[in-house]
Amino acid sequence: MDDDSGRRQRTIGLLAVVGAILCFAISFGVIKWPGVPGAVIAWWRLVGSAVIWWTLLVSLRATRGRPLPSRTVWKNTLPAALCFGIYISVFFTAVTKTSVAHAEFINSLAPLLVIPAGFILFKERPHWPALRFGALSLLGLIIVLFTGPEQGAATVEGDLLMIIVLVATVSYLMASKFARRRGVETADFMAIVMPVALITATPVALIVAGGELWPLSWQTWVAVAILSFLTGGLAHGLLFFAHRSVPIATISVMQVSQPALSAFWAWVIVDEAITATQIPGMLLVIIGMALVVWFSQQAAPRVPTPGVSDHSVTGNRPPADR
Repeated sequence: MDDDSGRRQRTIGLLAVVGAILCFAISFGVIKWPGVPGAVIAWWRLVGSAVIWWTLLVSLRATRGRPLPSRTVWKNTLPAALCFGIYISVFFTAVTKTSVAHAEFINSLAPLLVIPAGFILFKERPHWPALRFGALSLLGLIIVLFTGPEQGAATVEGDLLMIIVLVATVSYLMASKFARRRGVETADFMAIVMPVALITATPVALIVAGGELWPLSWQTWVAVAILSFLTGGLAHGLLFFAHRSVPIATISVMQVSQPALSAFWAWVIVDEAITATQIPGMLLVIIGMALVVWFSQQAAPRVPTPGVSDHSVTGNRPPADR
């Protein structure tokens, strides 16, 4: 692969990560808009996303003869799906038992685990000059979280649950990278992850939300529909796609910016309060992420794993998936 081709793939991958982060940031405002427990929307979003991805797969099979996920694809994707389900289940429990600031800050520590794990498991060598600018985003995140309006009381129990969420998040990223390197395509991966995650998400939703799971107001249905496409479809799909050309450490560092951007979009969508002291932090977050993207784009091209490509649109598969 020549330098221009490698740089183009890396740029596309970095833009995919930025797009995913923006989708996730917007989603928090959408979640709060209907005024129902987050577990309700989380459960129905999984259902909606599963329907979307399986509709796509069935349509591709009917129109282009594209095979459905094989037993090997299921085997390679299952670890990521179970980790994602644990993340969803524990996260919506943890946020009710600790402050938003504590929850988001603990989850933002993921790069401390992801960077060494990516090197050990995948032999990835991140572009350190780019990743150092992630410190600006982390500083901005601290300013945004700890100078904003108080939201919830922190508890030891809640913080311990968030540590479990942190481990589940990192495990999901690692398992996703593993599946990507095994040649699993985006549509197959997402079609398996979303319904399997319901295994662990359903008991939590029943305990936390109970009778509020049904019926739903029209506002809740709108929020579920938006999130099914925005996060369950687009955001997670973009992240998985980015694994092809972007080191997992870079993805993790860039995601540190997400909570601060979420605070901004919550202000836009549901008029959630923002203090004047949070604005410099938001600017630092954006500057830090922009510098990570810029210097990562200038890095030496990373040669993707042979045979790993994405053919979800064309309906063709690499030989390993047949």
